[in-house]
Amino acid sequence: MPTEDILRSLSVTTPSKIVLLVMDGLGGAPYNGRTELEAADIPCLNSLAADSEVGLADPVARGITPGSGPAHLALFGYDPLKYEIGRGVLEALGVGLTMTPRDVAARANFASLDKGHITDRRAGRIPSEVNRKLCAMMARAIPKVEDVEILLEPGREHRFTILFRGDGLDGRVEDADPQKEGRAPLAAKAAVPEAERTARIINEFIRRATEVLKDSHPANTCLVRGFAKYPAIPTMSDLFKLHPAAIATYPMYRGLAKLVGMKILDAGETIEDEFNALRREFANHDFFYVHIKKTDSYGEDGDFDHKVHIIEEVDKHLPALLALEPDVIVVTCDHSTPAVLKGHSWHPAPFLLWSKYCRPDGVARFTERECARGSLGRFPAREAMAQMLANALKMEKFGA
Repeated sequence: MPTEDILRSLSVTTPSKIVLLVMDGLGGAPYNGRTELEAADIPCLNSLAADSEVGLADPVARGITPGSGPAHLALFGYDPLKYEIGRGVLEALGVGLTMTPRDVAARANFASLDKGHITDRRAGRIPSEVNRKLCAMMARAIPKVEDVEILLEPGREHRFTILFRGDGLDGRVEDADPQKEGRAPLAAKAAVPEAERTARIINEFIRRATEVLKDSHPANTCLVRGFAKYPAIPTMSDLFKLHPAAIATYPMYRGLAKLVGMKILDAGETIEDEFNALRREFANHDFFYVHIKKTDSYGEDGDFDHKVHIIEEVDKHLPALLALEPDVIVVTCDHSTPAVLKGHSWHPAPFLLWSKYCRPDGVARFTERECARGSLGRFPAREAMAQMLANALKMEKFGA
């Protein structure tokens, strides 16, 4: 397995261009006999797959259900077991917050609370403008907890970001989120003694926030998780000699891209906007990460048909990508989100790699079952970067 040190020593800068298209949560599991990919009408992706090498990628390891952070890090060439990054940091960077060494960042959801139980972890995906009003209301009511400053930044729909800013804070705190409806809210718990004070401050914030939000149903409480301080991590330019850029509409994914040194491009709001941004900026970078979110959102909602629709919409825009003639195209997902499970799963990610130097597998369709038959086999997702660099002729020979 290529290590960071080996890739750093072999990587070279060339004019060739790589496009990594990540359809978040694309992988599925059978519902009435078919996965979402198998149900989708995707002639362009099927045609590309026939000219590509295909396989299945395990984001972390076989049988492990990954979060979006480690799953993306693996695709970017980082060992997700070496670099554990709290989701709060990614959210904070994604919404444009600047973190200091005194900060603990957290990701938060507005949620619905009824009779002591969480009835909707996403508060019905409230409109973003409602989110902004509620964050402003909380910011006025809770500027500090003890001597710790509270900084709130609204995100999209039900999501927002919190920075706890003060001396002596520790990010090693367990999530204050039961993760499923029908359960009582959880208190934040310190994972180490040094984080006891931080956990106490977080719980006091949640208590006050729930009081402020009590008349704002369906968003009458909040769930807070992903506590973390800013990590030390090398950039993709340092490791792979790339000049990378990210096209993503959701804050967390922009934050993750920023963390590894990608330039964040103005992506607009729609899938069409994202492909237009790729076209506009194509001359300016040699690696593009293009992120499609709604495949994951509809998977988490258990909405099989709408997830299929998003896959088909991406397929309609694929000719715009092909017209740019990148040297390497990868289509995959960070993890699987089967609608039948309404959440992330352990299933490996379908993976397609095209370049003029690949050895096409000649598969009939881009599906999980066809990818299982491909020449790439089943491999750790962190090996994908070496494949992309090699096919783009961005790596020198190893050894004499």
